[in-house]
Amino acid sequence: MILMLKAVNRVLLGLLGLGLFALGGGVLLGGLDLQRRWDFGMPGWWPFRGPDDVVLGVEGRTRWREEGWWWPTVIAVLAVLLVLLLWWLLAQRGQRLDRVLVNSEDGAPARLNGRTLENVIEEEAQALDGVSHAHVRLTGRRTAPTARVRLLLEPHADPARTLGRLIRETLAHARDSAGLDRLPSKVRLREARHRARRTA
Repeated sequence: MILMLKAVNRVLLGLLGLGLFALGGGVLLGGLDLQRRWDFGMPGWWPFRGPDDVVLGVEGRTRWREEGWWWPTVIAVLAVLLVLLLWWLLAQRGQRLDRVLVNSEDGAPARLNGRTLENVIEEEAQALDGVSHAHVRLTGRRTAPTARVRLLLEPHADPARTLGRLIRETLAHARDSAGLDRLPSKVRLREARHRARRTA
């Protein structure tokens, strides 16, 4: 089901991108008057034929002027459309994996709960010296997950040393335990800021 939704999502994104590309290209052709310069024609229904053409002509702008509901409705619809597109854009960010297919060494792949693997990596990362808090999220494909790791470091921590241990120990252990060939990772380090305490 998830794979089908991802495929539909990609098709819709592709069609939307293709439509916007065609529309933008057509407007650019008209705006630069390339039909006349390069001596070619556009379909009869295409509204942008030259630099003087506009998206919404005088008739379109004044047609519903007497109707008080028209422009508020147009603005509301465009606002809702913008919110939906922004939500869709944010939803395209790496989605969390619910399952990871691991090598069970008997010829049949086993399914490992993605959250369980995230928790294991988080616990091992938080056990590293200088790490105050760790957050891990697995994204990508079930057979080829990617780990997104955020570490909150104590002020005394050595970022280079902590990152090296995270890669060599924590992530390598998770990769080997799950029987994965690779476990690409994106790591973000941030220093914890403690508030100064007043002393009497």
